Amino acid sequence: MAASTGTSTSRERPSGDSSLGAEAPERELLKIGELAERAGVSPGTVRHYLREGLLPAPVKTSRNMAWYPAENVQRIALIRRLQEERFMPLRVIRAMLDTEPERVRALIESEDRILERALASAEQRGGGRRVTAKEIRERYDIPRNVLARLVEIGVLTPSSRGYGPDDVQIVEAISRFRAGGYDEALGFTVYDTLRYREALEPLVQEEIRALLDRLAGEVEVERAHEIIEAGAGPLRELIGAIHSKLLLTELARQRGR
Repeated sequence: MAASTGTSTSRERPSGDSSLGAEAPERELLKIGELAERAGVSPGTVRHYLREGLLPAPVKTSRNMAWYPAENVQRIALIRRLQEERFMPLRVIRAMLDTEPERVRALIESEDRILERALASAEQRGGGRRVTAKEIRERYDIPRNVLARLVEIGVLTPSSRGYGPDDVQIVEAISRFRAGGYDEALGFTVYDTLRYREALEPLVQEEIRALLDRLAGEVEVERAHEIIEAGAGPLRELIGAIHSKLLLTELARQRGR
């Protein structure tokens, strides 16, 4: 039997693209399952992106063995983000990545910096003095079980140090509702708050998307933060005023039926 020559079999991991020459840097190559696992998607998603032309063709060592550059992990993450956060169809993503990939990455990085700056500011505002559960109960006439249920359904989110400013405003509003007659005796419960949260969630998502679309890549991060901060107060007033107008319109419509 002839001695082994030590050459790679078809199932061994290739070292990289030999066509680049001996001086070319090594590239990490992955099987499709490894790529999918690192990227947090299924192998079927990887194959779908390949069919759509979103990923480069793999390195094939045999008819049934293909290897994928590890940098595809970041590319898949970018594709998913454009799909899920910007709701872009794959054909548009492919065109953008083919023609201006660096601009796409720069835009995403700008969005990240704006989001991080806005989040840090919000956390700083909420990181001041917290109001303890005991203080909340003493200050507002709300039963302990009502507060507990509001926490349970996620309307209130106190930390171990107590309630933040937004939570306190929610508690105060509910206390005023109850004082005005909105109580369990008439069928009003904490679950009524979910109606407003569920209505506002998609609105807030659209608001963030609109801000990022118009600010990312157009203004510096600090200027974007100033614009977002300047709009917070007027936005609350705008939502309140529109709600009042809609309420009046619906009351008149109901009366005229």
